Amino acid sequence: MNADTRAKRSAEAMWSTDNASKWFGMELVEVTEASAVMRLTVQAQHCNGHNICHGGVTFALADSAFAFACNSRNQNTVAQTNLISFTAPAYEGDVLTATATEISISGRSGIYDVTVRNQNDMVIGEFRGMSRAIKGNLFDEEA
Repeated sequence: MNADTRAKRSAEAMWSTDNASKWFGMELVEVTEASAVMRLTVQAQHCNGHNICHGGVTFALADSAFAFACNSRNQNTVAQTNLISFTAPAYEGDVLTATATEISISGRSGIYDVTVRNQNDMVIGEFRGMSRAIKGNLFDEEA
């Protein structure tokens, strides 16, 4: 099985049980080995008391893109440490796109950067995720 097929099958397996990303209203746009793109349209329920997109929603979008990128090799992988810097606000109606890219992988640990942009290509947030591979796979490659 080639790397892109493995990544797509891994994403399909994850997406089938990823109730959190679906609940937020996220869409998985693309996944390849070591990268993923997710999208979310900011709705009223995503906005905080300042009438801007809640930082937790932006973080969740970036975290989900990170998750699909770091699980793209069909090895169960979880977040070890994540951080985000918010660079601009997002508003109701904005379409946010999170693009996750692997920076480094060594043994069971990986580093991923995720940039969240709005529909005008303005950077809303920069996220760095550190991953840790654990036991198990998302799907049986022998089936």
